This record gives sequence, structure tokens and C-alpha cells, in this order.
Amino acid sequence: MTNILKSLSGKFYVALFLVISVFFQSCSEPAEKFFDVALLNTNTIVDFGTPILAKHINDEATEYPNIPSSKKKGNEALTNVQNNVLYMEKALKDVKALSANDEKRKVIKAQSIALYEYVIPVYKKEYTAYAKLCDAKAPQAQKDELINLIRQKYNAGFEKQYAALVSNGKAFAKDNNIDVHWN
Repeated sequence: MTNILKSLSGKFYVALFLVISVFFQSCSEPAEKFFDVALLNTNTIVDFGTPILAKHINDEATEYPNIPSSKKKGNEALTNVQNNVLYMEKALKDVKALSANDEKRKVIKAQSIALYEYVIPVYKKEYTAYAKLCDAKAPQAQKDELINLIRQKYNAGFEKQYAALVSNGKAFAKDNNIDVHWN
């Protein structure tokens, strides 16, 4: 009798394991959610290394003499960069949590992670230094020098990684009938 119970309990655990394995294999996000998290959220960093981002950060510290409400505390640009870092770190965490149960998802997930891991340290170091210069009302030449250094050092790598991610994202969107309007 005990041999029969042992035999049945062993089969039960094997069956339970198979059911759980199949359940987790089929528990991936819908294609649209995967696309939104892994690719669409990178729209917030698309201006990395461009004069547009530098202008946006600098504008955070700009005061206008005839507009009293534009008076700054002196940390607006830095706060903006720090908030962007927090958002990117959350986005990175969300991407890492995605399921990647097929080769296309694995590639896109890895590319998205690599892109965030490329950009975040630059925001933490170089763009933070730039924001501090903006808040301190440093000479434009000093700010331009730092922005040019960022562009020279990081822009080509970013463009290459971003283009590869978008290319794979376009194929993924097409394969999964996701309606996306690309620029």
C-alpha cells in the first residue's frame, strides 16, 4: 500500500511541476504591453546627446526679468535631471521584469536594458554636472564645452543602440499587428 502511495505522490509532483511550467511559459505579457514597456518608453530618452536635451535642461534654470513667476530657487535643472534618472531607473526595472519567452522578445528586452544602462550613468554624471552649471548660471561656453563632450563621447553609441532597438521593435510590432506610427 505504501509503495502505491509513493508511486502516486511521485507522479502527482511530476504532473504538478508540468502544469506549473506550462502556466509560467504561457504567462507572458500581451505583445502590446511588452512593446510599450520595452520600446515605447524609450521615447523619453530619444533626445539623449542632442542640443534639444541640453536646451531643455538649461531652460529649467532660465529666469526672465519681467516675469516674477520665473524666479528660480537655483536647483531646477538639477531636480529635472534627477527626476529623469528616477524615471529611467523605474523604466529599466520594468523592462527587466518583462517575460521574454521567445527569441524576438529576448533580443528586444536585452537591447532595451542595454540602452537604459548606457544612458543612466551619463545622466547621473555628465548631465548632472551640466545641470549644476545651468543652475549656477555658468558661462555658456563652459556649458557648451560639456555638452559637446557628451555628444562626442556618447551620441554615436546611443544612436547605434537605439536604431537597432527600433528596427527590431518595428518587426515585432508588424508581427504582432501593433498599430504604431513611426516618424
